[in-house]
Amino acid sequence: MKYCIHNTRLIIGIADRVIENGSILFDQDKILKVSAHSITDADVFIDGTTFSVLPGLIDVHVHLGMDCSVDPFDTMENTEDAFTSFIAYKQGLQFLRAGITTVRNLGTKNNVDIIYKKAVESGLVIGPRVYAAGQPLIMTGGHGQPMGTEVDGKDEVIKATRQRIKEGADLIKIMATGGVLTKGNHPGAVHFNVDELKCICQEAAKASLTTAAHAIGLNGVKNAIKAGVNTIEHGYYLDKETVDTMRDLGIYLTPTLLAPTLLQKNSEHIPQHMIDKIEEIEKEHRKSFRLALERGVKIIAGTDAGTPFNNPGQLVEELKIMLEEGMTTAQAIESATYLGAKCLKVDSLIGSLEEQKLADLIVVKGNPLEDISNLKNIQHVFKGGVRLYPDQIH
Repeated sequence: MKYCIHNTRLIIGIADRVIENGSILFDQDKILKVSAHSITDADVFIDGTTFSVLPGLIDVHVHLGMDCSVDPFDTMENTEDAFTSFIAYKQGLQFLRAGITTVRNLGTKNNVDIIYKKAVESGLVIGPRVYAAGQPLIMTGGHGQPMGTEVDGKDEVIKATRQRIKEGADLIKIMATGGVLTKGNHPGAVHFNVDELKCICQEAAKASLTTAAHAIGLNGVKNAIKAGVNTIEHGYYLDKETVDTMRDLGIYLTPTLLAPTLLQKNSEHIPQHMIDKIEEIEKEHRKSFRLALERGVKIIAGTDAGTPFNNPGQLVEELKIMLEEGMTTAQAIESATYLGAKCLKVDSLIGSLEEQKLADLIVVKGNPLEDISNLKNIQHVFKGGVRLYPDQIH
């Protein structure tokens, strides 16, 4: 079956490329034609007047199976894997309803995310495209213990990385510093030494996998960069030298600005140890984001969904904060589409409205370039040319 959405605004997803009053033709697989003119060869026509069509959104930092409670690590530690998988399934539908057709999952206990991904790919359940890290690698006593694999020294990190590859991970997640959610764990503290981090990155690269480093403190960020990671997650503390190195090496930054914002907004419900940490480090977070933006670092959009009060599908709220801190609307949309796909090394398949790419696209009412909130006005969600919302997800 061929669909044509016509008389519509096509926001391509790359830089500020837009076709006003254009048409897009796709089948139940790929995009067949993107045009500024009318298209007549279709089975189903959708009048896109007053609508905008965009690539399906990509949230590059989520935690499927974390339940967004006030202490999701505690919940995860005391929850059976089967129950965690049901949480992941529900969250996948929430992502799709919000127009998020692809997620990069950066940590779930016992590789539940890898199993969930296989269920989606097999057609057993409906869900977004999932690029799964499985259990993160952490040092003994490090951040994320309820879902991590504790390893120390070169031999252990090499073996654990190889094991994750064997289990089907799409990338390797590393906890390079402490974190906010782990009790008794200072978020700026360095975890793993450079040699350990290098071993992880080298093993991942042998298998053509990328690496994502949770890194909050500046020294931890620097160690991760020296080791050769592909993305820095959070990056609360950055300086000019560091962001310039990231820019020159093509290392992506996922700032996850929404996560600490939600902690602060709900501080009366959050455990005190988390609030104490956030109050200490958050004042530097947006400053670091602005510096990275000004110096030309490639910034991608991730929410850290699964953390307290951070329900799946709030990517637009992340983009709004990016706009507050200096991004243009076109840059924000690109960070949640094309650049996300580039980071995943799947930009030949998804991330922009281009012919022969997979037909992952969303239709929204209004013009998101004028008001980013219009990305919430979801009318249709297609994944691989199959209309999931509103047809199959309610």
